[in-house]
Amino acid sequence: MKRDETDRAGQPGKAGQAGRAEAGRARLAGLDPLAEPVDQAVFTALTAFTGDAQPYGGGNPYADYRRADPLFAGLVDLADRRLGAGVIAANDEFFAERENLLVPGPAVFDPERFGHKGKVMDGWETRRRRGRSTEVPHPEPADHDWALVRLGVPGVIRGIVVDTAHFRGNYPQSVSLEATVHALSAAPEDLLDPDVEWTEVIARTAVGGHAENAFAVHLEKRFTHLRLRQYPDGGIARLRVYGEVAPDPGWLAELDTFDLVALENGGVVEDASHRFYSPPEHTILPGRSQKMDDGWETRRRRDTGHDWIRYRLVEQGEIRAVEIDTAYLKGNSAGWASLSIRDGAEGDWVPLLPRVRLQPDTVHRFLVNPIPATHVRIDIFPDGGISRLRLHGSLTERGAARLAERTEAIS
Repeated sequence: MKRDETDRAGQPGKAGQAGRAEAGRARLAGLDPLAEPVDQAVFTALTAFTGDAQPYGGGNPYADYRRADPLFAGLVDLADRRLGAGVIAANDEFFAERENLLVPGPAVFDPERFGHKGKVMDGWETRRRRGRSTEVPHPEPADHDWALVRLGVPGVIRGIVVDTAHFRGNYPQSVSLEATVHALSAAPEDLLDPDVEWTEVIARTAVGGHAENAFAVHLEKRFTHLRLRQYPDGGIARLRVYGEVAPDPGWLAELDTFDLVALENGGVVEDASHRFYSPPEHTILPGRSQKMDDGWETRRRRDTGHDWIRYRLVEQGEIRAVEIDTAYLKGNSAGWASLSIRDGAEGDWVPLLPRVRLQPDTVHRFLVNPIPATHVRIDIFPDGGISRLRLHGSLTERGAARLAERTEAIS
């Protein structure tokens, strides 16, 4: 039977968000005069923030922050530390450490915090560059600082945010970004080898201070590492790399049994009834939840409906074991849950797990009959939340072949 999925809180699905990102504003005005010509087929600047922000004048430091439209909802941050991402090297981090680039959450500003090297900033900040001599005191046009970023999982990049929050007069004049494919365990010297082939993702483009500088990327290619450059120096608070996970089919084949819906394996949240307190994507993150808002929690219902999440598996597979975890949801866990599956985007939903009672702060485990499926839906009753969902099983022969073919096309 077809499920009614109209009970949602007006949150657009991934397709709608991707369409907005693709259309964008495509405003490329105000580019650095020293920048290379922009290849609009590779990326589109979705913001045109340039120049300084006003000095901090007290009160809420985000009051005058320049924000981008929310264009990347439903996409994975491939540079999420929880997936294993890291900033593995930088040529300079004199004022602030490179690792801050990938810290979850917005950058924090403390106007009174100073250290031995100066103002302590929540981001990556390099020293001021100087020219080569008394006669040439300014840096050369091509001078820059760089950082190497390992993505948490291989993926296709759809959007980039270079966030300069709180860097009001000490942000870079422009930035660029390149990407490559290498072993996830590659050392910095491996990536800095002259023989490594880098693909330009964002050509040198002007950015603004204290702003969320956003870019849509139009490359159908799988990447594992990035090289971020800032010209000539300065500070960047956060780097977000939104896209779609592209797992290694060979690795999954050797595992045989794995979590078919895990974000790190290519599982996706397609839609949900709503995301009032926390996003449904949390339910497929690695590891157990560490606190209440690390799972998915809905608002309190005052009607006779219920809440749900719809997932797309990495590919067609057969689920044999299910884990529903309510860790840290002690007075607000879902009361009951059921699972349904379907094969194909338009297939009929069929029961996988009948409605079962859930306990607070508990891992619940169930064995189920393996049936080929591409999508799963969890329904919780009447409201509340779960922290994690694990769907252990194997790809079907058809699913494995399609995943291998798709990976070959973007490699």
